[in-house]
Amino acid sequence: MNIILFGPPGAGKGTQSDFLVSKFQLFKLSTGDLLRNEISKKTELGKKIENIVNTGKLVSNDIIDSLIESVVSNPQYLNKIIFDGYPRNLEQAQSLDKLLKKFNQKIHLVLSLEVSLQSVIKRITGRAICKKCGKIYNEFFNPPPANTDCCKGDNLQKRKDDNEKVVTSRYETYQNLTEPILKHYEGSGIVKKLDGNLEIKQIMGQISKYIEGLRG
Repeated sequence: MNIILFGPPGAGKGTQSDFLVSKFQLFKLSTGDLLRNEISKKTELGKKIENIVNTGKLVSNDIIDSLIESVVSNPQYLNKIIFDGYPRNLEQAQSLDKLLKKFNQKIHLVLSLEVSLQSVIKRITGRAICKKCGKIYNEFFNPPPANTDCCKGDNLQKRKDDNEKVVTSRYETYQNLTEPILKHYEGSGIVKKLDGNLEIKQIMGQISKYIEGLRG
């Protein structure tokens, strides 16, 4: 079964995709991971990607498509892929359709984690990491314990881009790009929208029911 997982920044895609990999023995295909892997191998393509990334530009669809094909064409991953963060636009969705058809595959399920902008802002702007122990907290949902000697004060750090302006911009970009992709798949009746504000285990339970229902 091939699955696409959509969701805005802070929706919990990573948590849910890791759950799917573990429970249903799927392969997580992340374009970010593919790009980093190619760079680490120091191939000619990897060097080209590194130069593009270092100049702050976006990697072209052609390069992304070639990396995606290297996975889709591998018999080891036949109908066992969860696409995390891909496709990012309608053009990539159309390219993926052609690529899957070429290797006698298809998308069986599209999961969309629906989370409000205000929830995303709280999840991301409230996030803090302890530089001493590495624990991750959120001032709104999971604050550090009051009696800790470690996770407090200057030990708690936030990423520079974890601010409301950047988060809002990323959320709006996601919404604008993703809406046409969801419409692209809705005609096939494979899109399932999930309330991303629910507890993690509740979402996992709903996803499991969808997958088990398709497997029969």
